[in-house]
Amino acid sequence: METVPLLENSESNYRQSLWQRIFDESKKLWRIVGPAIFQRVVIYGMIVITQAFAGHLGDLELAALSISTIITGFSFGLFLGMASALETLCGQAFGAKKYHMLGVYLQRSWIVLFLFAVMLLPIYIYTTPLLKLCGEPDDLAKMAGHVTIWQIPQHFAYSTNFPLNRFLQSQLKNWVTAASAGIAFVTHIFLCWLLLYKWHFGLITAVLILNGGWWIVTLGQFFYVVCGGCPDTWKGFSGDAFADLWEFVKLSTSSGVMLSLENWYYRVLVLLTGNLPNAEIAVGALSICMSISTWEMMIPLAFFAGTGVRVANELGAGRGQAAKFAMIVSVLTSLLIGIIFWALILTFHDKFALFFTSSKVILDAVDNLSVLLAFTILLNSVQPVLSGVAVGSGWQALVAYVNIGSYYLIGVPFGIILGLVFHYGVMGIWAGMIGGTFVQTIILAVLSMRCNWTEEANKASRRVSRWSK
Repeated sequence: METVPLLENSESNYRQSLWQRIFDESKKLWRIVGPAIFQRVVIYGMIVITQAFAGHLGDLELAALSISTIITGFSFGLFLGMASALETLCGQAFGAKKYHMLGVYLQRSWIVLFLFAVMLLPIYIYTTPLLKLCGEPDDLAKMAGHVTIWQIPQHFAYSTNFPLNRFLQSQLKNWVTAASAGIAFVTHIFLCWLLLYKWHFGLITAVLILNGGWWIVTLGQFFYVVCGGCPDTWKGFSGDAFADLWEFVKLSTSSGVMLSLENWYYRVLVLLTGNLPNAEIAVGALSICMSISTWEMMIPLAFFAGTGVRVANELGAGRGQAAKFAMIVSVLTSLLIGIIFWALILTFHDKFALFFTSSKVILDAVDNLSVLLAFTILLNSVQPVLSGVAVGSGWQALVAYVNIGSYYLIGVPFGIILGLVFHYGVMGIWAGMIGGTFVQTIILAVLSMRCNWTEEANKASRRVSRWSK
């Protein structure tokens, strides 16, 4: 059990030089963030590769897979958020050395997420009529609905995979996820090359390959955990998982609402774009930008995870000021990386879409959107990290309200007004929604900097004591 390097930190650390403290904290942070970046970039890379092959099948196929990915993204965001309850509970329990509770929390999360997965199945089954109701063209809605049904196995992989990932991450074992993701990625590339490029199978084959990749990652983590890889935190399946299940449902739901509102936000942009003239071109161009944005966002999301673990560990150990310092180091590091990618997008604004399509019309449309993409990436380098602070501290319910106000009462209405009322099209919709992200980032920054971290450490101690009974 690697507890000492992560948690060893006393008040004497504050007598060290600032640069030494930054260096020490960065080492702890990158032990979590490094494997998390690899894992997230690789897993999302499978999605991007699938979209790239679909884009070369045709514009309609690219748009259909993009819409289908949005539908699966709803469950992705919800389950990712619900599993983030484990970042609060497992992270704080690990910091308080209540190791036996981590396995119980994992099983509770599996139970809750599986039940939600079953309840969400009608969205997959009735995708086509739902898309037609939203105003999507009939041919696009029909193909997207057909593709979405074939993604149901991926839907259940989310509900199993994300709790495993958070369980391993909280105890510095996210290298297991990174390793299984690497195996899945290599397998995915080979199968795409063989079945799609050489043998010319169609879009459904691409989706089945993607399903298989997700289950390789999931089963790799599962067998590591249950076969003895975590002897101190996994004591086998237990009936204790059903105790206090309603309290766990409430925390998981608030976590799910918080993160899914963020995850769904820019997916709403693609759905709104489907109502514009030449929707096929607009959705195709925007989906390429969203793919680049989401792929790069795997880095801030890794910092989201790392910040959540570091803040939760320090709060669970009763060190409020150390938690605040961990937050500051993580935000500044992620922002620096965001600035680098912001500059790259502006430099190669007319080149990066060639990976997805050879259509001149879509290439020009992506070029026109590149400035908005660059600033979205810059803002997203900070916002998820601040959300990680909220998860580590247990503020999920509060941040859910902030997200509703910033995103859906400010960003979406302004986007609709600029895009559909003032006829600025997709650029207007996107610009309005960037404004919502900016408001949300400012609010989270103010909340984090004005927080009483000593009191948060006391709350964490009380939470660990209550949930460990």
